Amino acid sequence: MARTRTTKAVAQRIDLNYFKRPTPFKRAKLWLASLAPVIALVWIGGHFLGRDNRVYSSGQLSEAHAVLERQCAACHVQQAGGFSATAADSACLACHDGPQHHPEVTASSAPKQACTDCHREHHGRINLAAAITRNCAECHADLATAGVGAKFAKRIQSFGDGHPEFAVLRATANGSARDPGTIKLNHALHLKAIRRGPNGPMVQLDCRDCHRPSLSGDSHWEYGDKNYAAAMVSYTAGQEFEPGGSRGLPTKRPWSDRQLMAPPKFANACAGCHLLTFDKRFDEGVPHDNPEIIRAYLVKKFGDYIAVHPAELREVQDPQRSLTGRVQSPAGRTVSASQWVAERVAVSEELMWHKTCAQCHAISATPLQDVKIARWEVAGRPASPAPASSGGAAGSEAKLPAIAAARTKLQWLPHARFDHDAHTGFSCTSCHQNARRSTETADILIPGIAVCQTCHAPGAGHAESGCSECHTYHDWAKRKEVKPTFTMPELRGAGQ
Repeated sequence: MARTRTTKAVAQRIDLNYFKRPTPFKRAKLWLASLAPVIALVWIGGHFLGRDNRVYSSGQLSEAHAVLERQCAACHVQQAGGFSATAADSACLACHDGPQHHPEVTASSAPKQACTDCHREHHGRINLAAAITRNCAECHADLATAGVGAKFAKRIQSFGDGHPEFAVLRATANGSARDPGTIKLNHALHLKAIRRGPNGPMVQLDCRDCHRPSLSGDSHWEYGDKNYAAAMVSYTAGQEFEPGGSRGLPTKRPWSDRQLMAPPKFANACAGCHLLTFDKRFDEGVPHDNPEIIRAYLVKKFGDYIAVHPAELREVQDPQRSLTGRVQSPAGRTVSASQWVAERVAVSEELMWHKTCAQCHAISATPLQDVKIARWEVAGRPASPAPASSGGAAGSEAKLPAIAAARTKLQWLPHARFDHDAHTGFSCTSCHQNARRSTETADILIPGIAVCQTCHAPGAGHAESGCSECHTYHDWAKRKEVKPTFTMPELRGAGQ
């Protein structure tokens, strides 16, 4: 007969006090539940007694503020029971001078932006200055409602959505944009094999032979001349360069030594090929300077020469100059030292103003003095000597030409920043594609926005395209000095 099992019979076999008996697992849970709060209180108390406020922090600070990770009160207002949730603007301005953005925005009815709206801390070692595009688009996606004038693009969502072509490349009312520089330069010619100087070998120039970073130091220039580089000049930077004052929001300081390229100078990039020689008697050329300096140099140079070589005051016509084909006695003449200097200066200036200098510079059509005083007539008779200039200053009666200011532009994108150091992996002509085809001085050779957008675009495999890559919000041109509020012992946490 089978045994009958009922639930009542089974229940009588269960020990109803099993949960009261201690076990290793139960003891471990008891100790953990008792010690965990004690350990937590000790840990918090230790940080409190050591004045280390990182226990309250929601994350690491950015690299720029890492030194303040134990100084919550430096940014957050201390309240009853803790610190304020966000940093106060006054705390930011105590160390940083952040001049406001465009006056049209800050003076409008738009809500005032707090520092923490764009610069959000406690997200690790991030670049705190790099605001996200969404913050910029809050206004620039519809500037019409922000009360900003028509001089800015009204709707820009991002670099690839709504951003206009760079201002310097946009067509003007008078036609296409033009380079304001006056130096005559054919880029297409210089990027091909070209002869170095009048009698030099054929060479292949590279962009770096003329264009280098603004702080390139004393690096070697293959086609420069150290004598010209060391010489003092009388022309000013205002004559040489286009004023670089920015109408936009320039960055506070350059990001690197390669942020901007230095404008080419004659002494570094041109002197090795474009010689300023003026007479076969001398190997060196005239100074690369204003016309009055060149004339004074020529007068002194020829005056010193004839004082050492007085025999050259007696000139005899070269028989090869006779155009009649008949044999005749060479004609001769004798002039004074001042007359000889005046003639040599006149001929040298004709070479300078009509050919050597005019090859690169825009020179006014100033009439030069009559240089036939230094030539021989066709019939073989010497020209009548012209009277020497008063006071012995040869050539002083001739009017000097006017040379147009070079006006080389220093910064093409005044509303943005660009750093060549981040683009060293690319060849110059991969971005400046028009350089190989440019034959006119007026051509603007900076790349257009389409070239930049091929790399700077959203998604994997592309470079960053956020607004902060090129633009800065604060108008650092209006910055002011901030009085320091911290001392080094406080920053290091010493004496606490």
